[in-house]
Amino acid sequence: MRNQIKEMGELILKRREILGLLQPQLSAISGISRRTIQLVELGKANPSIDTIIKIANPLGLTIKLTLKQTEISK
Repeated sequence: MRNQIKEMGELILKRREILGLLQPQLSAISGISRRTIQLVELGKANPSIDTIIKIANPLGLTIKLTLKQTEISK
């Protein structure tokens, strides 16, 4: 899971840079603090789905959720 969080952060960072947005600008647009955006981009945060959506939407990114079923055996 840690690797997925890091990959997501890298994608957000690259997309933000492509659009020419600075972290403070994305913060203002998304309503998410600059520090949280910074931590997400670095892969050092485990943001809620709501936070991810608020960051991703202004960047034109969509969120695809995959739920894995886990079998529990006795």
